[in-house]
Amino acid sequence: MSDILPATFNRLAWSNLVAQSAEQVALAAAPIVAVLLLGAGEGETGLLQTALTLPFVLFAIPAGLLADRMARRRLMAAAEALRAGALLGVLLLIVTGWLTLPLLALLGFVAVCGTVVYSVAAPSLVPSLVPPQMLPAANARIELARTVAFAAGPALGGLLVGWIGAGPAFGFAAALSILAVVLLSGIYEPVRAKLARRHPWQEIKEGATFVFGHDLLRPVFVTQFIFNTAWFLILAVFVPYAVRSLGLSAAGVGLVMGMYGVGMVFGALLATRVMKRFRFGSVIGLGPVVGLAAAGVMALTTLIHTPVLAGLSFFLLGAGPIIWVISTTTLRQSVTPPRLLGRVSAINIMAYGARPLGAGLGALVGGLYGAEACLYLAVAGFAVQAMVIWMSRAVALISQPEMACD
Repeated sequence: MSDILPATFNRLAWSNLVAQSAEQVALAAAPIVAVLLLGAGEGETGLLQTALTLPFVLFAIPAGLLADRMARRRLMAAAEALRAGALLGVLLLIVTGWLTLPLLALLGFVAVCGTVVYSVAAPSLVPSLVPPQMLPAANARIELARTVAFAAGPALGGLLVGWIGAGPAFGFAAALSILAVVLLSGIYEPVRAKLARRHPWQEIKEGATFVFGHDLLRPVFVTQFIFNTAWFLILAVFVPYAVRSLGLSAAGVGLVMGMYGVGMVFGALLATRVMKRFRFGSVIGLGPVVGLAAAGVMALTTLIHTPVLAGLSFFLLGAGPIIWVISTTTLRQSVTPPRLLGRVSAINIMAYGARPLGAGLGALVGGLYGAEACLYLAVAGFAVQAMVIWMSRAVALISQPEMACD
């Protein structure tokens, strides 16, 4: 069969690219506007960032429920339109001079709600647009778009605010969201059989029972949860550690951390080739092992004080885990019945809830024992997540599982 992905999927891939870019531009512009336009301090920007991350915890599960109940393309279009409306609202408030920090937080919260719904529904839609054997290539294309937006979006957001002003920057992000809606309108989504409606809690319980009772999906979730905890344990202390121990300037810190985005793009480009060459289970186990190696390299900077090692660590943390995301997304799409894909995708996103846990742990341990202790603790965390996945049946898979049916 040809390796060329279907045209209808390509529209989804382009929609995903512009939607992810809109998200990253807006997320970068919001704190800049808060500080430069509204005079916010560290505590206020911290509260703003909290408002911009809460929807992932609060609305991932309801979004998954909706994705299993209605047409996913329409749900994604509505979510992206909601984000465009919220961003245009920020633009209007800036132009009229009525913007305040609470209003910026509120509209940012609404915009991120759109992000959550789109992020849950997109992986659920992919299996209906491509043949099963092309799922790895399709997921790699989706992740490549996300990584490009992740790597370039923050810089673009900052440049737009500096070049054309805060209002036009939000207007540009809103225009990208509108373009994503237009692209989604051209996607043909096969009609799914209508299922009997039950109480929402029963449907949520069904999705959770499926994930945590599945011998392939349960260790994947546990691994991802521990990974996010250990990853944000490093992020919580890296900036002050890099300045104090590695002698980096602000520009140097940005350059080193930027290697994460470079690694993500490299991993996404390499993923399809890796998945064709190695056993499916080995690829699933690769990401956690690379993550452990990256944590070890970062801990090594406590003995060898060079930013080169820190940059290598961030590169590995981008490259290895992005292959993990592509392979485990393919696994979930393969073993999950179509009627459950939305809820299973939502439970996967709930693993991001470990990020504030890791950040809080970093603040506690770093405050009591120093950043070096956090880096050593992160190595232990990465070792545990690698052990969890390598002790599971997932790494024994020879090839991608057969597609599940309802």
